[in-house]
Amino acid sequence: MKIGELSKITGVSIRSLRYYEEQGILIPMRLSNGYRVYNETAIDQVHTIKFYLDLGLSIEKISGFLHCVLKNKETFCKEVLPIYEQKLEEIEKQLETLQMIRLNLMDRVAAIKEEGLK
Repeated sequence: MKIGELSKITGVSIRSLRYYEEQGILIPMRLSNGYRVYNETAIDQVHTIKFYLDLGLSIEKISGFLHCVLKNKETFCKEVLPIYEQKLEEIEKQLETLQMIRLNLMDRVAAIKEEGLK
């Protein structure tokens, strides 16, 4: 299938598919005229890439374990666990920061409301 078809089937833009190719995580075959051609496995590959991107992982991180998870179950890929742990740590820090911002805003709102009542 051509890149437009893959884009339509997966819901991923042609631009993104080309970017995946530039990054070496999606490798099409090339026809003699230079057109990209993808086999059916590319659909699962793109869905897998999208899944990991939706988890907030970078293309760099994904490229480190993508081959393994496409061949095996995720649980058999040792490379995934440290990346998940690191991402969870990042999320925890972000949640702490958001909680501090939330409390600060709540205090400010309360102070403004209190001043407005005087």
